[in-house]
Amino acid sequence: MRIGVFDSGAGGLSVVKSLLEHQLFDEIIYYGDTARVPYGTKDKNTIIRYSLEALEFFNNFDIDLLITACNTVSAYALNEMREASHYDVIGVIEPGIRAVENKIDDKDARLLITGTRATIASQRYQKELKDIGYTNITALQTGLFVPIVEESIFDGSLLDEAMQHYFKDISAPNAVILGCTHFPLISDSIKRYFDDKPIMIHSGEAIVEYLQERYSLTSTNKPSNLKIYASDNVDGLRSIASNWLSE
Repeated sequence: MRIGVFDSGAGGLSVVKSLLEHQLFDEIIYYGDTARVPYGTKDKNTIIRYSLEALEFFNNFDIDLLITACNTVSAYALNEMREASHYDVIGVIEPGIRAVENKIDDKDARLLITGTRATIASQRYQKELKDIGYTNITALQTGLFVPIVEESIFDGSLLDEAMQHYFKDISAPNAVILGCTHFPLISDSIKRYFDDKPIMIHSGEAIVEYLQERYSLTSTNKPSNLKIYASDNVDGLRSIASNWLSE
């Protein structure tokens, strides 16, 4: 199988890393809209338009499935992308919600959702978690984490200051939902901030579990062929991929 992975920039590489580790596909086509990143600060109509334009890129490849490895796109444009495509389009929010259900039995557990402004404002995570019975939900816009990760800063004083800015009034949660695909790269630092207490809900691992369950996928037992494309500065994106995928 050949799969497409779409993100507004580099964040979706955290999903690619999980896909590569599990060797579910023969080929992975990654496209980052680096000319217009970030999507998380843009309005709904712009997010939908950019997402549909990304589908046109994937028309150059005979893919079997597309993952929108961007929480903002998954929150605002998933239905429109599905209507416009002839293959399945999978977002990251539904797999993330399923991962919470699988890992957190206590419906009164303290859940912390982190994400971009647009993802948090969409209320998608909050609503779907409430719909399945979770009662103690805090959602935080943590957009500063995105440029920090883009600079390949995964720990240290700058990240510590950002976490203190966002989390200073937050009691240690039972689980942290990493509602942006950049955030798994700082998952260890966030977990340490909360004294290693919370379970971390990672989009990449959630997607793998979802794909295995829905499509009965098993490992090919051979490395996937990864091809990386971008709307701007593809060499820069490939350099980031070389760094992040080796972490």
